Amino acid sequence: MSLCVASAGVIKTLVVATFTLAWTHSIEKTEWQEDWRITPQGLELITARVKGSGAGMEPAPEARLVDGWFQWHPHRPPLPSVVLGNSGLAGEWRLCSEGNCRSLSEIVGHPIGAQPTTLSSCPD
Repeated sequence: MSLCVASAGVIKTLVVATFTLAWTHSIEKTEWQEDWRITPQGLELITARVKGSGAGMEPAPEARLVDGWFQWHPHRPPLPSVVLGNSGLAGEWRLCSEGNCRSLSEIVGHPIGAQPTTLSSCPD
């Protein structure tokens, strides 16, 4: 499986089976991360974690503190795509795989600014 990253008319293909989506909340300046798996049914959210809480970033009730992160396992069906907005106030979304993190602008090869970015499983 591979991940398609589409933004501002550019589509990039990343050959990964899993990835972490990371960002910093624009007001709270709190780190948030989500681990995703690419499946034939779409993108499956495996684990979510946050460094704190507040302003819409509350951990789930079942979250447990692990290495300084509130961590939990959402139980949701896979999504066909995930659309990411970019406010420009907190830095960009980062996509991490195999210990390497890159901003969405780095991945698509130009600044994306306020353009939305769509993540999806690439067609075979």
